[in-house]
Amino acid sequence: MCRNSGRTKQETFVNGFAKVGVATGFLGFMLLAGCGGGHYYAGVAVGPPAPLIEGPYGVTPGPGYIWTPGFYDWDGGNWAWRRGEWRRPPHRGDHWVSPRWDRRGNGYQHHGGRWQRGNRGHR
Repeated sequence: MCRNSGRTKQETFVNGFAKVGVATGFLGFMLLAGCGGGHYYAGVAVGPPAPLIEGPYGVTPGPGYIWTPGFYDWDGGNWAWRRGEWRRPPHRGDHWVSPRWDRRGNGYQHHGGRWQRGNRGHR
């Protein structure tokens, strides 16, 4: 014996489709949350070229600035060089960790550059 819950076949289909969509979205979110930060480009099969050799441009804009080297970035289908620049650490003793690309599965994951806490001295 078949029970009719009062729903049409179309309502049942749409409701089931919505549940699948929510489950898929949640799964996608969980997978991306596990990437450990950075941007993941699964379609980029070839890693970035070797970094260009570049030195600081101009002179330091002021006391405490350091030169942060350039890096390759994935820009809509091609690797693009992003020039280095002068930056000032947020705190005395901090040092710059350059961006990098790591192989991950069938693509590459980008880890952006960042400041890392250093020895700030004790007073």
